[in-house]
Amino acid sequence: MMGGSGHGATAGPGYQASRLSCAAPTSLPGRTVAVTVADMGMMAPMGGDAPMGSQMMLHATPSTVHAGQVSFVVSNLGWRTHEMVILPLAPGTSAGRLVPAADGKVDEATSLGEVSKSCGPGTGDGITYGNVGWTTITLSPGRYELVCNLTNHYANGMYQELDVT
Repeated sequence: MMGGSGHGATAGPGYQASRLSCAAPTSLPGRTVAVTVADMGMMAPMGGDAPMGSQMMLHATPSTVHAGQVSFVVSNLGWRTHEMVILPLAPGTSAGRLVPAADGKVDEATSLGEVSKSCGPGTGDGITYGNVGWTTITLSPGRYELVCNLTNHYANGMYQELDVT
Protein backbone atom coordinates (compact mmCIF):
# COMPACT_ATOMS: atom_id res chain seq x y z
CA MET A 1 0.00 0.00 0.00
CA MET A 2 1.26 3.49 -0.75
CA GLY A 3 1.84 5.36 2.17
CA GLY A 4 1.91 7.54 5.09
CA SER A 5 -0.05 7.61 8.24
CA GLY A 6 -0.09 11.24 9.24
CA HIS A 7 -1.01 14.62 7.89
CA GLY A 8 1.60 15.71 5.37
CA ALA A 9 2.31 12.13 4.24
CA THR A 10 1.44 11.24 0.67
CA ALA A 11 -0.70 8.53 -0.86
CA GLY A 12 1.07 9.03 -4.18
CA PRO A 13 2.59 11.97 -6.04
CA GLY A 14 0.48 15.04 -5.24
CA TYR A 15 -2.01 13.27 -2.99
CA GLN A 16 -2.40 14.52 0.57
CA ALA A 17 -2.86 11.72 3.07
CA SER A 18 -5.19 11.97 6.02
CA ARG A 19 -4.31 10.15 9.24
CA LEU A 20 -5.83 6.67 9.57
CA SER A 21 -7.96 6.44 12.70
CA CYS A 22 -8.74 2.70 12.58
CA ALA A 23 -7.34 -0.52 11.13
CA ALA A 24 -8.60 -3.82 9.75
CA PRO A 25 -8.20 -6.97 11.83
CA THR A 26 -4.66 -8.36 11.58
CA SER A 27 -5.89 -11.80 10.53
CA LEU A 28 -8.32 -11.94 7.61
CA PRO A 29 -9.09 -15.08 5.55
CA GLY A 30 -7.32 -15.82 2.25
CA ARG A 31 -5.03 -13.52 0.37
CA THR A 32 -5.17 -9.81 1.32
CA VAL A 33 -5.41 -7.08 -1.30
CA ALA A 34 -4.56 -3.65 0.12
CA VAL A 35 -6.49 -0.89 -1.64
CA THR A 36 -5.64 2.78 -1.21
CA VAL A 37 -8.21 5.39 -2.21
CA ALA A 38 -7.38 9.09 -2.24
CA ASP A 39 -8.17 12.42 -3.83
CA MET A 40 -6.13 15.48 -4.69
CA GLY A 41 -6.60 19.18 -4.22
CA MET A 42 -8.39 19.36 -0.88
CA MET A 43 -6.92 20.31 2.45
CA ALA A 44 -9.86 19.40 4.71
CA PRO A 45 -12.68 16.84 4.81
CA MET A 46 -15.27 17.50 2.16
CA GLY A 47 -18.72 16.09 1.52
CA GLY A 48 -21.02 16.23 -1.45
CA ASP A 49 -20.52 15.00 -4.97
CA ALA A 50 -17.10 15.19 -6.56
CA PRO A 51 -16.95 17.55 -9.54
CA MET A 52 -15.88 16.11 -12.90
CA GLY A 53 -12.16 16.52 -13.43
CA SER A 54 -11.18 16.01 -9.79
CA GLN A 55 -7.98 13.99 -9.47
CA MET A 56 -8.65 10.76 -7.60
CA MET A 57 -7.01 7.37 -7.34
CA LEU A 58 -7.71 3.76 -6.45
CA HIS A 59 -4.60 1.57 -6.17
CA ALA A 60 -4.67 -2.15 -5.30
CA THR A 61 -1.66 -4.25 -4.29
CA PRO A 62 -1.17 -6.92 -5.44
CA SER A 63 -3.00 -6.67 -8.76
CA THR A 64 -2.95 -10.47 -9.28
CA VAL A 65 -4.10 -13.08 -6.72
CA HIS A 66 -4.93 -16.78 -6.68
CA ALA A 67 -8.58 -17.86 -6.84
CA GLY A 68 -10.36 -18.51 -3.57
CA GLN A 69 -10.91 -16.32 -0.54
CA VAL A 70 -9.65 -12.77 -1.01
CA SER A 71 -9.81 -10.12 1.71
CA PHE A 72 -9.89 -6.51 0.58
CA VAL A 73 -8.67 -3.84 3.00
CA VAL A 74 -9.53 -0.34 1.76
CA SER A 75 -7.73 2.63 3.34
CA ASN A 76 -9.10 6.10 2.61
CA LEU A 77 -6.09 8.42 2.64
CA GLY A 78 -8.04 11.22 0.98
CA TRP A 79 -10.47 13.85 2.20
CA ARG A 80 -13.65 12.72 0.42
CA THR A 81 -15.74 9.67 1.28
CA HIS A 82 -14.96 6.66 -0.96
CA GLU A 83 -15.94 3.02 -1.42
CA MET A 84 -14.78 -0.01 -3.41
CA VAL A 85 -17.05 -2.25 -5.49
CA ILE A 86 -15.86 -5.48 -7.15
CA LEU A 87 -17.24 -5.99 -10.66
CA PRO A 88 -16.51 -8.80 -13.15
CA LEU A 89 -14.64 -7.43 -16.16
CA ALA A 90 -16.24 -8.37 -19.49
CA PRO A 91 -14.07 -10.38 -21.90
CA GLY A 92 -12.20 -8.17 -24.35
CA THR A 93 -12.52 -5.04 -22.21
CA SER A 94 -10.18 -3.27 -19.84
CA ALA A 95 -10.65 -1.31 -16.63
CA GLY A 96 -11.90 2.23 -17.06
CA ARG A 97 -14.17 1.53 -20.04
CA LEU A 98 -17.54 1.57 -18.28
CA VAL A 99 -19.80 4.50 -19.10
CA PRO A 100 -21.25 6.31 -16.09
CA ALA A 101 -24.98 7.12 -16.16
CA ALA A 102 -26.39 10.63 -15.72
CA ASP A 103 -25.97 10.25 -11.94
CA GLY A 104 -22.19 9.88 -12.37
CA LYS A 105 -22.20 6.19 -11.38
CA VAL A 106 -21.58 2.96 -13.30
CA ASP A 107 -23.99 0.01 -13.29
CA GLU A 108 -23.13 -2.24 -10.35
CA ALA A 109 -25.86 -4.83 -10.86
CA THR A 110 -23.16 -7.51 -11.31
CA SER A 111 -21.29 -6.51 -8.12
CA LEU A 112 -19.65 -9.39 -6.27
CA GLY A 113 -18.99 -7.40 -3.13
CA GLU A 114 -18.44 -3.97 -1.68
CA VAL A 115 -16.37 -2.22 0.97
CA SER A 116 -18.18 0.93 2.09
CA LYS A 117 -18.23 0.89 5.88
CA SER A 118 -15.87 3.00 7.98
CA CYS A 119 -13.92 0.98 10.56
CA GLY A 120 -15.91 -2.18 9.83
CA PRO A 121 -16.57 -4.98 7.36
CA GLY A 122 -18.90 -4.85 4.36
CA THR A 123 -21.36 -2.23 3.27
CA GLY A 124 -22.31 1.08 4.79
CA ASP A 125 -22.50 4.76 3.88
CA GLY A 126 -18.94 4.99 2.55
CA ILE A 127 -15.46 4.99 4.02
CA THR A 128 -14.91 8.46 5.40
CA TYR A 129 -11.53 10.17 5.31
CA GLY A 130 -8.87 8.55 7.45
CA ASN A 131 -10.77 5.31 7.91
CA VAL A 132 -10.45 1.71 6.78
CA GLY A 133 -13.07 -0.81 5.66
CA TRP A 134 -12.77 -4.46 4.64
CA THR A 135 -14.54 -7.52 3.27
CA THR A 136 -13.71 -11.11 2.29
CA ILE A 137 -15.20 -12.76 -0.80
CA THR A 138 -14.49 -15.87 -2.83
CA LEU A 139 -13.31 -15.13 -6.37
CA SER A 140 -13.09 -17.54 -9.30
CA PRO A 141 -10.32 -17.22 -11.89
CA GLY A 142 -10.98 -14.25 -14.14
CA ARG A 143 -10.59 -10.51 -14.50
CA TYR A 144 -12.30 -8.03 -12.22
CA GLU A 145 -12.57 -4.27 -11.95
CA LEU A 146 -12.28 -2.56 -8.57
CA VAL A 147 -14.15 0.76 -8.65
CA CYS A 148 -15.26 3.60 -6.44
CA ASN A 149 -18.85 4.13 -7.53
CA LEU A 150 -19.72 7.36 -5.76
CA THR A 151 -20.84 10.22 -8.01
CA ASN A 152 -18.14 11.01 -10.63
CA HIS A 153 -15.41 9.04 -8.81
CA TYR A 154 -15.15 6.37 -11.54
CA ALA A 155 -14.95 9.00 -14.30
CA ASN A 156 -12.27 10.76 -12.24
CA GLY A 157 -10.00 7.70 -12.35
CA MET A 158 -11.02 5.49 -9.42
CA TYR A 159 -10.72 2.01 -10.96
CA GLN A 160 -8.16 -0.76 -11.36
CA GLU A 161 -8.10 -4.25 -12.84
CA LEU A 162 -7.60 -7.25 -10.55
CA ASP A 163 -6.58 -10.53 -12.14
CA VAL A 164 -7.45 -13.80 -10.40
CA THR A 165 -5.53 -16.91 -11.50
